[in-house]
Amino acid sequence: MNQGVLVLNQNYEPLNICRLRRALVLMQKDKAQVIENDTRKVHTVDRVFESPSVIRIVYFVKKPRPNLQPSRQSIFARDGYTCQYCGKVSRDLTLDHVVPKRIGGKKDWENLVSACKGCNNRKGDKTLKEAKMKLIKEPKKPKYLPKLTLSRYSRLEEKEEWRRYLSYGSPA
Repeated sequence: MNQGVLVLNQNYEPLNICRLRRALVLMQKDKAQVIENDTRKVHTVDRVFESPSVIRIVYFVKKPRPNLQPSRQSIFARDGYTCQYCGKVSRDLTLDHVVPKRIGGKKDWENLVSACKGCNNRKGDKTLKEAKMKLIKEPKKPKYLPKLTLSRYSRLEEKEEWRRYLSYGSPA
């Protein structure tokens, strides 16, 4: 009964991770419905049924969005753990200032990107034009990063079937 269950809002946006017992109560009260089941079974006095892994709340829960600050992990998550110069997916990334610090480049969402070590070394402290490099996509502040918002829970337990709902490109 201690396993985690991913809770989605009515619009399928991740809200929280709750314990199995809480998920079962929400389902019993018709406040949530099962989206995906686990391989485990739940045994009660008179029934046996599949254990939920992902549930969806049947009504919309208005929740304020956190004000995300740029950090290594948030930049990597925003960029899907992908080098923004060559497209290589990796866990071994560095942060790069698109506009170098030496000419006033800031540490903000619009100026920081994920870069593999090779691309970061190649670019150095040059501008994109000087380095003759292009970005795959223009960096901007994300509206929502569920993987980071739920990180205090997802470190405890992360399931394969949650990935599509957490919508991040982290390599396995």
